[in-house]
Amino acid sequence: MSRLVLRASALLLDMDGTLVHSTGEVETVWRLWCRRHQLAPEPVLAMCHGVRSREVLRTLAPQLDMAQEVALLDELEINHTGQAEAIGGARTLLASLPSERWALVTSASRRVARHRLRSAALPLPALLVGAEDVVHGKPDPEPYLLAAERLGLAAADCLVFEDAPAGITSALRAGCRVVQVGGRQRLDPDISALIQDWRQVSVVEEVAGLQLTLLA
Repeated sequence: MSRLVLRASALLLDMDGTLVHSTGEVETVWRLWCRRHQLAPEPVLAMCHGVRSREVLRTLAPQLDMAQEVALLDELEINHTGQAEAIGGARTLLASLPSERWALVTSASRRVARHRLRSAALPLPALLVGAEDVVHGKPDPEPYLLAAERLGLAAADCLVFEDAPAGITSALRAGCRVVQVGGRQRLDPDISALIQDWRQVSVVEEVAGLQLTLLA
């Protein structure tokens, strides 16, 4: 492994697959939803990772009532989260960050995000950008642009940690630098680094922001 030092004014963090092992739970929820509507799960599972439920519904089931189905999916997520598992090192890393130096940017609703973080014994962020906060979800740049704006920062001064293609695209289009979490191959040639979990990251607070050392 090589040692990479990065600096940022703040970290913008995805949740599912980045802070919490939740891919299996997300797929379970969508399978239940497909069964309820007698739909084949394969097209849904191919699309659902890293994007809002409303984007999936708009593309694959536009005939259904959007608000009703989003609410149903939220309930299914709450009921099937169980005891979520934090990705290695996430708890320690978040505990080391000043609250004003990081935000959560997720395709989940704020309610589901808070529930999943609590279930994984992870701290709640001071700033959370969830599914209902934006008009256009990932891979559109709006979620990361909004998070940077609410922190009072330029997107270029923020470092994003993401695991899914939609989220990586969103962050890069917003002008952020991106570290990929998980996977053996880079999902985009423009990412800054690839790590497997948070045990490869250490953070030191500086006057103007954060210094991160990555074993990547």
